[in-house]
Amino acid sequence: MEIVLNNIGKRYRFEWIFKGIDYQFNSQDQYAIKGPNGAGKSTFLKILSGFLSPSKGEISFMKNGQEVDSEKVYQEISFCAPYVDLIEEFTLKEMIDFHQKFKSFKPSIDSAQLIEIMELRKAVNKPLSFFSSGMKQRAKLALAICSESSLLILDEPTTNLDVEGIDWYRNLIENYAQDQTVIIASNVAHDFDFCANQFDIRRYKPT
Repeated sequence: MEIVLNNIGKRYRFEWIFKGIDYQFNSQDQYAIKGPNGAGKSTFLKILSGFLSPSKGEISFMKNGQEVDSEKVYQEISFCAPYVDLIEEFTLKEMIDFHQKFKSFKPSIDSAQLIEIMELRKAVNKPLSFFSSGMKQRAKLALAICSESSLLILDEPTTNLDVEGIDWYRNLIENYAQDQTVIIASNVAHDFDFCANQFDIRRYKPT
């Protein structure tokens, strides 16, 4: 998936969060979106995912040289963020089954293997409402990263993960996200220091 931004800006009421962004995200490259809290990283990711429309400018999504219809972009995207919740009435197994009704996993992965990847086999029949915050984050990250999609967007991916969980996340990216365009927003280096491309949202903050 390629994303081309032409003079993108986002405004809430009379305040510009960012403006004047001309940039291209290339297929199967990895990108870090940097900036302090409140700089607009999450808003920017929502625009890149098609969830929000820019206040100014144009955004184009391309796959294999063909433009993707804006109404079908969601089919190509996996998204994980602290503000995206799981359905806590479901057990882990039910959540995985429900997820697959909308997006399949990568060809080499089935439900049983995904549970092994999450390292949550003992909690497979436990309601998600009883999961710790770290367990929920593992589930969300594995569902996103292991899904069949051409664009992977992660917002603060190691939120609620301990040191062991951070190592698990980085291994997950290395093993399962190499064939995707990866965009990661964070101000914590271990979330994104493997990304070859660094994008600082502060450059586009109006003064």
